Amino acid sequence: MDTGNPQEKRENISDYLWDGSGEPDPEVQGLEALLGRFQHTRPAHIFPAIAPQPRGAWIPWRIRWVPMLMTTAAAVIIVAVTTFSLRSNKSTPVNLAGWGVSVVEGMPQLDLGTVSSQKSPRLVVGQALQTDQASRASLRAADVGQIDVEANTRLRLLTMGAGLQRIALDRGTIHARIWAPPGQFVVDTPSALTVDLGCIYTLHVDDSGAGLVRTSMGWVGFTLNGHESFIPAGAACATRPKIGPGTPYFEDASPKLQMALARLDFEDRTPQQRATDVTIILGESRKRDALSLWHLLARVDAADRLKVYDRLQKIAPSPAGVNREGILRLDQPMLDRWWNELGFDDISTWRRWEHSWPEATPGRTR
Repeated sequence: MDTGNPQEKRENISDYLWDGSGEPDPEVQGLEALLGRFQHTRPAHIFPAIAPQPRGAWIPWRIRWVPMLMTTAAAVIIVAVTTFSLRSNKSTPVNLAGWGVSVVEGMPQLDLGTVSSQKSPRLVVGQALQTDQASRASLRAADVGQIDVEANTRLRLLTMGAGLQRIALDRGTIHARIWAPPGQFVVDTPSALTVDLGCIYTLHVDDSGAGLVRTSMGWVGFTLNGHESFIPAGAACATRPKIGPGTPYFEDASPKLQMALARLDFEDRTPQQRATDVTIILGESRKRDALSLWHLLARVDAADRLKVYDRLQKIAPSPAGVNREGILRLDQPMLDRWWNELGFDDISTWRRWEHSWPEATPGRTR
């Protein structure tokens, strides 16, 4: 029976485990016998001494690596962005430029199919939209405006791009509400170009190619081969193939004045007929009809031009810097200055468009 002190016994065993002295424990000796064959007998590896580094010696190394790390990071970013862009371009379809089309009534035709049969119908460059007697449609482009297409109308989209939207109205009637900058929306008719100058207007073309524009807001320019007409709100103007736009007039002008203008523009063949109609126009003109008289200055012969000048000077006196001699020789700056004095709008808007317009003859793109 073991009567030794337990504390002293634990200390002797601990000495044996630490340095081999003291009383051996039988269980520990058993473990030593089992594990002995795994004992490492080779000398320990001697590592070289590490020379001490002065304080801060690692800083230049860090500085040298900063540009390399930044360059690498930039390259990684470029590769990632390029890869994302390429994948986005592959997965995102490109929308065709054009006008969204909606059915108002009936079954309008968009090229060879009906508008209602297409999921997201659009009138794109080269396509035609056509309505019959029982159908109507509406076109809309967010940055341009809205066009309501009446029955028995055919139109085509000629150009759709930054700074220029151009359609051709072959026949029928459209109502245009345009909010694009002045001069950027053009309608090609068989007898004139209709240039929006910031307005709302109705344009009609019959089967012969003759047209009529009626302006509700802003003003419209009509032109063919340098033959120009400006139609402000409340006014109308007719146009004929091979002749171009006639003289604009306010729709509340006297019927006699309107009929005389129509004859003068499109029917009169002899100097006597023209002189007679000029006399009627001057006799029927009010202050508001200065619109028509200003246009007539460039459309009548020299003898009648003097009569028109005198009447216009009486109902809407010319501004400073405009004189009889200049007007009779059709000095363009003087004519423009007098137009601006009439209060319809600044003609410089038209002149800027006129100088930038690449093609002034309608009907070439069919």
